[in-house]
Amino acid sequence: MLFSLTTQELMERPDLWEAVHRLRYKIFVEEMGWDDLRRPDGLELDQFDHDEAVHQIVIRGGEVAGYQRMLPTTRPHLLTEVLTDLSEGTPPSGPNIWELTRYAVAPGFRDGRRGVSTVGTELIAGFVEWGLKRGVDKVIIEFEPMWVLRALQLHFLATPLGYQRTYGNQQVVATLLTFNEHTLDVVRSRRNHFAPVLARGYPDMLGQRRAS
Repeated sequence: MLFSLTTQELMERPDLWEAVHRLRYKIFVEEMGWDDLRRPDGLELDQFDHDEAVHQIVIRGGEVAGYQRMLPTTRPHLLTEVLTDLSEGTPPSGPNIWELTRYAVAPGFRDGRRGVSTVGTELIAGFVEWGLKRGVDKVIIEFEPMWVLRALQLHFLATPLGYQRTYGNQQVVATLLTFNEHTLDVVRSRRNHFAPVLARGYPDMLGQRRAS
């Protein structure tokens, strides 16, 4: 299941908070080479972990298996403040547009074909479910260019906002993804899993498995 927490809610769970920020460090600093984020404590944090950020976390077997962060575009966010050269012109913004950042799948959970794991598709289904319940139908995401085609295959309308650039050891392009109920149906069909993925409340303490 996917849990959607505010920054305050995440901070109230120190085990979860640390696991999330260590996963982010593992992916974005150690794997992707974003050296500007390097810290001696092995935690990745930035100025956008603020009170309006939403942290979406997939738990599998008592571990953080996947993570992504949603940021409102009605205030400064990654594309407007840090990755500014990825956008040609003023990025779109509004209450129905959020920025999806720090998408990460833990190394032990990268199964699946064509580079998209079951945890990865759960994260995708999760942000679409979350958005449709809140009047959000667009996300800005900075990802590798090959993901533009993958998004189109999942029936997102994918609109690049600029040219691809190199960050660390990765090519990145800022893209606006528009989605609707049909998109969610396609994502669920590709997953072969049609039940909602969003869970209520908190996950169990890490290291504990839910009873089946």
